[in-house]
Amino acid sequence: MYRKVEDFIADWNASAEGTIRVLESLTDEKLDQAIVEGHSTLGWLGWHLASAPAFFGGLVGLNVKVSGNPSEVPTKAATIVQAYKKIAEDVKTEAELLTDEQLTEEVDSFGAPTPRGAILRQFIDHQIHHRGQMTVLLRQAGLKVPGVMGPTKEESN
Repeated sequence: MYRKVEDFIADWNASAEGTIRVLESLTDEKLDQAIVEGHSTLGWLGWHLASAPAFFGGLVGLNVKVSGNPSEVPTKAATIVQAYKKIAEDVKTEAELLTDEQLTEEVDSFGAPTPRGAILRQFIDHQIHHRGQMTVLLRQAGLKVPGVMGPTKEESN
């Protein structure tokens, strides 16, 4: 749980940078890549990362909006990257308006009172989870897997 706004912003910036690196590895031709048919695709996961901040932001009172229809996955990788970059910057800008005291205030999260700082931690964890799924799909698709938490096999050779 975050108790200091500056700690969330530092973690958000690092996490967003890593997510941008993963999203920039996408290609239009591979957006339909899934582990098996019927599962989440690279395009869906990327678009989910570009739209989920509006949901999490809404829970904690951040005014961030999706650049497009959250239920319609774009067919261009560049659209996903640009939408994510914009919303990531909006999250930072809005989070800078929070106070440390607000992070301990409880807000509703699926019917349960939850501190804002805990929801913000879940928000970053959610992003890291889906980014990890994407790295597996990138490798399966034969695309570059960027090192986000350290060098990848491709980068260490």
